[in-house]
Amino acid sequence: MPFIEHQGNRVFFNVHGDGPPVVLGHSFLCSGEMWANQLDPLARRFRIINIDFRGHGQSGEVREPFTLYDLVDDFVAVLDHLNIERAVWAGLSIGGMVALRAALVARDRVSALILVDTHAGSELPYMKLKYRVLALGVKVVGTRPFLPAIAPMMFGPTTRKDNPTLVREWTARFDTVHVPSILYGLSALIRRDSIVHRLNEIDVPSLVIVGEEDTSLPPAYSSQIAEAVTDSSLVTISKSGHLSAVEQPEAVTTAMLGFLDNLEPQAE
Repeated sequence: MPFIEHQGNRVFFNVHGDGPPVVLGHSFLCSGEMWANQLDPLARRFRIINIDFRGHGQSGEVREPFTLYDLVDDFVAVLDHLNIERAVWAGLSIGGMVALRAALVARDRVSALILVDTHAGSELPYMKLKYRVLALGVKVVGTRPFLPAIAPMMFGPTTRKDNPTLVREWTARFDTVHVPSILYGLSALIRRDSIVHRLNEIDVPSLVIVGEEDTSLPPAYSSQIAEAVTDSSLVTISKSGHLSAVEQPEAVTTAMLGFLDNLEPQAE
């Protein structure tokens, strides 16, 4: 299986297709499987590197604190392993936060950005308190009692009403993530720095995508990114919450392919 060891952590990845490289970063509590509906269409024209974050999916469990910049380093290590100099970085939620930081601290490795349902700011004080209380509860009793509260944070009301099977399937997956890894990952999110003031430094073409029903990282956050990054465009996905790539996969895939097809000469 394709793994690398980096900073004492086992990082799992898969490679699909051939062509200009695109690296995918998933949401917190998910894995690279989140991109299942995008993989085949993207891999017909691009080389897709789908990575599981530390403590998620098939990557190793986390035993010590880390930051979002450590995740950038993990992704760069995978690219080094594959002898890839530059790639398009695509990420949803924490995946987008990692991609944004890569564009600032590893600029020569980033040819373009696809930022899905994400945020450039630091966590709001009241949300820090909410997540710390949640973390304490998870530490004591595990994730299962909190899944009914987590589902509305990840899925919009349209998906919860029209596709409850999808919500149940993914909520069950959230319950399989290693609890200490969840706590370290949540800590990294809570402690993240704001890079809003540096968005104007990002000089690569960027696509910003957001679900119109995202309450975890509302559309205003994505609008802020799109307005500050010089070469950027914004696509809003209707009837979608936070996990737009899962909730409305065809619309997200169409937006990604439209952007990537125009970038192909630059991304090689």
